[in-house]
Amino acid sequence: MKVYVASSWRNLIQPDVVKMLVEAGHDVYDFRNPFHNGTGFRWSDIASDWEDWSSEELIDGLEHPLASKGFKSDMDALDWAEAVVMVMPCGRSSHLELGYAVGQRKKTVVLLSQSEPELMYKMADYLVTNTEQMLHALID
Repeated sequence: MKVYVASSWRNLIQPDVVKMLVEAGHDVYDFRNPFHNGTGFRWSDIASDWEDWSSEELIDGLEHPLASKGFKSDMDALDWAEAVVMVMPCGRSSHLELGYAVGQRKKTVVLLSQSEPELMYKMADYLVTNTEQMLHALID
């Protein structure tokens, strides 16, 4: 299965999840190491002070060539994927990616971690608490 892994640069288990999916025979898109684009996009590639940007600076930053390239890479991969696995903890982008996948009627799996409850997780096909359940959900 073609799997898009949605997560965060700060997520410590994301690389292990990608490795596990590949070892299980899945084709996997890893935003940290995209198919044709070398390393993945980071806001710090554009500006060191990105966390302090105003709303206007964010809008301008979205038009930066590196941001456009990173967005295209991720969107192309979302369209390519048959399933999206969101690995918690993660942030806003991952939640938008999962929502896009739900809207596209792709298989969706949320690998939960300790966090506050979220009602809209009911949109996902599978809520799992460990990687064994995640692998099973993808073949179910």
